[in-house]
Amino acid sequence: MIKKIIPTLALLAVILTACGGQPAEPTLAPDQVQGTAISAALTMVAMTQAAIPTNTPLPPTEAPSPTPLPTFTPLPSPTPDFALLPTATQAAASSGGEDNCLHPINRGEAGPTSNIRFENETGGTVTLSLNLRTNQHGQCGAETYIIKKNEKLTIAMPKGEYWAYAWIEYPDGDTSNAVGDINNRVADNHLFVVKIKPEVIIVK
Repeated sequence: MIKKIIPTLALLAVILTACGGQPAEPTLAPDQVQGTAISAALTMVAMTQAAIPTNTPLPPTEAPSPTPLPTFTPLPSPTPDFALLPTATQAAASSGGEDNCLHPINRGEAGPTSNIRFENETGGTVTLSLNLRTNQHGQCGAETYIIKKNEKLTIAMPKGEYWAYAWIEYPDGDTSNAVGDINNRVADNHLFVVKIKPEVIIVK
């Protein structure tokens, strides 16, 4: 811009000197003309720059706060059915003074016993719960035993009727259960053989 203004000012100075009948007034020296032109040009540039609107920076955009992930409460692991049955380690429980049999068998008052041999033929590990219904001696309760794969376990059990439940765990992680009834009669003195199969408990 300055380079264009300086020649224009110089040309005007020459024209003004040539025109008019009266003697020309003393003209500025070339270096003075150049200095004046430069000063005027700088003034115009400054005024032009001042007139340009300044770029106002946009306010920073606030980053959205992360939305918290929903929380969840894990469901309880399934409980094998046998865990709901009374075991030999449960404390005696009663309701209204009546015996509900949710306690270990009182062997000291349950009367005579007979040997029962349990044979595990399930292919897995058995958790066996034996639940004695109230017998002739007024005793009831439950006992629990672990019988490994292909194992045979002989137990001296008080006389009476039992409801037997087996929870079976297989090596591959699968599970199943078996149920059956055992009647350990008072008149029977022979050895009972009970076979535990994948779905049923059989007295032989």
